Amino acid sequence: MIYGAVPGLGDRVSRLVIGCGSFSPDRMDLVHDMLDPFVAAGGTTIDTAHVYGNGASERAVGSWLRERGRRDDVIIISKGAHPSLSDWVPRVSPGAITQDLGESLERLGVETIDLYLLHRDDPSVPVGPLVECLDEHAAAGRIRAFGVSNWTHQRIDEANAYAAAHGLRGFVASSPHLALAIAGETVMPGVVYVSGDAAALAWYRERQFPLFAWSSQARGFFSGRFSPDAPTNPSMVRMYYREDNWERLRRAREVAGQHRCTPTQVALAWVLHQQMNAFALIGPHTLPHLEDCLGALAVRLALEEVAWLNLETT
Repeated sequence: MIYGAVPGLGDRVSRLVIGCGSFSPDRMDLVHDMLDPFVAAGGTTIDTAHVYGNGASERAVGSWLRERGRRDDVIIISKGAHPSLSDWVPRVSPGAITQDLGESLERLGVETIDLYLLHRDDPSVPVGPLVECLDEHAAAGRIRAFGVSNWTHQRIDEANAYAAAHGLRGFVASSPHLALAIAGETVMPGVVYVSGDAAALAWYRERQFPLFAWSSQARGFFSGRFSPDAPTNPSMVRMYYREDNWERLRRAREVAGQHRCTPTQVALAWVLHQQMNAFALIGPHTLPHLEDCLGALAVRLALEEVAWLNLETT
């Protein structure tokens, strides 16, 4: 495993972060099969959210923590203030944050969540009350550090400027979508993609602001299951079926042959080789998939290869 640093969390944050969105108490075999070998391989960081499975994910993670006695060995990321799934009405407010955080702590069976992220943004809401609310929860020991998921870098700057001006804690991490394949269309409201966004990527590079890349392997685009001649998955077609992405896939396969690894490992290594403080969220459902993700840690890409994969050079 390789590790990075996040303010407030120390320097043992694993660069691979295992996503627990599909976990539930009635599938504890899957939870054990994924979390046990991940931690055995040196993984320290677990990602869940209040909205995943309507709470099932957090309850399953909480059960695993109690069964294995591993609370002190892992860094827990959870997220709250997600829109209502029934109508996607925004819920970014101090009241929603406090409600979701309390429920997440109870489900997980812990006193403190290590990194708490606001799951979505509502640009119409002033940043001040949100920062003040999160700072109060941090001061009370309910969270160690906080950040955002699917916020633009401009809004992060606005919030952290407010925090600095008022002597409050600020956001320490962000979780947008970053992957080698560039998404052409969003499939969920309110998501933020930084792949292909030169201004956003420059911001993360210049500040070295911790970035937790969700869908870091582009939903399996590099697995070999998809081709331009067989558009069988509508959401994949809308997101990734573009000529430039097929060229990225072709190049990933060529690089994989040179490094004797898989194209998905190349795509994951590409995220980890960005010139920024990047962490990659993975969502394995089988042991071979988990092993494939872990194998990406051994893939060392040259800067020239990273640029070539991203079509910056010919």
